[in-house]
Amino acid sequence: MSDKPEIPILPAATILMLRDQPSFEVLMVKRHHQIDFAAGAIVFPGGKTHAGDADPRWEDRTLGWGGALPHKRPLRIAAIREAYEEAGILLARSLDGTPFRGDDRAAAAREAIGKDERPFIDLIDELDLYLDLEALTVFAHWITPKMGPRRFDTWFYVARAPEDQLALCDGSETVDAEWIEPAEAIRLGETGQRTVIFPTRMNLQLLAEASSAEDAVRRAEAREVVTVEPQIVDRPGGRVLVLPPNAGYGDVEEPMSRAMGPG
Repeated sequence: MSDKPEIPILPAATILMLRDQPSFEVLMVKRHHQIDFAAGAIVFPGGKTHAGDADPRWEDRTLGWGGALPHKRPLRIAAIREAYEEAGILLARSLDGTPFRGDDRAAAAREAIGKDERPFIDLIDELDLYLDLEALTVFAHWITPKMGPRRFDTWFYVARAPEDQLALCDGSETVDAEWIEPAEAIRLGETGQRTVIFPTRMNLQLLAEASSAEDAVRRAEAREVVTVEPQIVDRPGGRVLVLPPNAGYGDVEEPMSRAMGPG
């Protein structure tokens, strides 16, 4: 009998979008209950990369192109695209550096771009904008463990939210968008008022160590990024998920019953 084929690991990216008013908060979206991954959970906007994220035309429609490694550029573009699709916030600037403040054309194009009916870069061309790759700072890097039915190689980025853009869910992949203090999101997960999956909870805990958006970005810039691929270990009390001790999350041994549950 042949071995089961390995589950492919899909590249993905997500953004921890931060603001300081009215308090230090992160943008989270609630996944639609019919989505095949993390259904009903609150997560950071994000998703897997698309072919269009590697379109060579992006070289002329991005800020910070030369500062990102070639294989990391599509990830940053994907992170910005997903935040736009799922939450309606677009990290982009005009050529003179003015931050994009939103307009009706960008709002009207979300559905078509989310359904891959229109290339994202065509919208950016139409708006005469440049994606702000420089706004993203690497926060974490996680790979789904082998036990999962789907596996992702996910880069987490942190960024300050632009002013004058409202966060609005797309109504298909996400059914709610809310700004929430990191510690409050953790509490809501622990009390069962929200579904918070294990990787999200771990990164909320790391984010909660910061006191402001600026502090969170500064900490991310100073922190060594260690790839986190949780390992399953047998303990006397049962199986646990173990994280690398040098990844910044402390000594984590998560019971499988909790890691796979709603909290």
